[in-house]
Amino acid sequence: MAKKSNAARRQTVLTQANLQAHHQSLPKSQHGHSFAPNKVPDKFHTLVDPDKNPPQPWRDLPVPPGLPPYRMNLDTIIDDATMATIRKSGKLVFHSVGDTGGVNTSTYIDGVTRFMECDFTLNANAADRPSFYYHLGDVVYYDGEGANYWPEFYEPYLQYPAPIVAIPGNHDGDVNPATGETSLQAFVRNFCSQSAVISQDNRDAPRRTMTQPNVFWTLNTPLVTIIGLYSNCPEGGQIGETQRQSFVFELKGAPASLPIILAVHHPIYSAYGSHPGSTRLKKFLEDSCTEAQRAPDVVLTGHVHDYQRFSAPLFNKKNVPFIIAGAGGYNKRLHVLGKVFQETKAANKLPVQIESEPELLENFNDSEHGYLRVTVTRKDITLDYVAVPDPSTSPKDAVLPPYDSVKVSLP
Repeated sequence: MAKKSNAARRQTVLTQANLQAHHQSLPKSQHGHSFAPNKVPDKFHTLVDPDKNPPQPWRDLPVPPGLPPYRMNLDTIIDDATMATIRKSGKLVFHSVGDTGGVNTSTYIDGVTRFMECDFTLNANAADRPSFYYHLGDVVYYDGEGANYWPEFYEPYLQYPAPIVAIPGNHDGDVNPATGETSLQAFVRNFCSQSAVISQDNRDAPRRTMTQPNVFWTLNTPLVTIIGLYSNCPEGGQIGETQRQSFVFELKGAPASLPIILAVHHPIYSAYGSHPGSTRLKKFLEDSCTEAQRAPDVVLTGHVHDYQRFSAPLFNKKNVPFIIAGAGGYNKRLHVLGKVFQETKAANKLPVQIESEPELLENFNDSEHGYLRVTVTRKDITLDYVAVPDPSTSPKDAVLPPYDSVKVSLP
């Protein structure tokens, strides 16, 4: 059961009349033209009309480098001393965020990375230091180019002192015909290598390639099972039958004594109209959990360039956190939610519910880049969103307190 760090509040229910009042203030698309997308969705999840979105077609997945089941153990990528600390303390800490590629400038990804590094260098207690970084996709922009891995990945994380694992986002899977590379070719080269080597996309960073068994895969740790899915390129995400069967198999096969965290790039729920939540992925997740007779305890997503935290029922769980952590460094401009959400938050009337829908928007931050600091123990999972100061303010190094926090109590 998820518990909020702040006192329980009565939710604000938005009716369709509330939402339509916002829509009516905007010019209407007509005569075949369309303009800015509507920031306010009719629901927190929707079926995306492909005719109204830029073409991002389904891309066939590459041949898996590993053999099924696609699993990797944490002790194969971190050192013995760190594993011993995790086992002795009964605590696992890791970073997570997505949408990091700094297209126009590396200023903001550098700003986020700087404070992630402080969680290592300024933490006196070894058990409180992160063991790895789980990237939620869109490592590079815009079309998965290998040439962008140096300026958008290897260089910004030059001083990051832990392993980085990842699931792909839509921009990692998109294709630039001018490069001659196929979908996810560069992602596989850098994250799903047969062995840890210096990538051809690297220049002089010491970081070697990651050795994940596939683009969708499971990370086994002593305290939590993390299942990563690839939701492909179309807006709203799309997952094929082979991956669906693998996901059900992983849900069934995960240790019953450990919680499950699900990571997938496209969000199931979102309050940002131009990157809405996905009814298609919602049904996929609900059907898969019913078939497996088990549901994840936490769902981590990206794609939307901000932070949003929802709670919603899933299978036999009443209050699962669904988190968007997509403010990892892409550009300066984040995805700002509509006025109705801004006013509700300013009046301290969160969480928000859209009438007849069970999910709640518990909190959000659409003005600051940041990252998740996830702490897992035998008793609970704590998810802290750390908002970082704008680099132009010349902030001092520090272990930052969380902007938002939610705790999931474990049985």
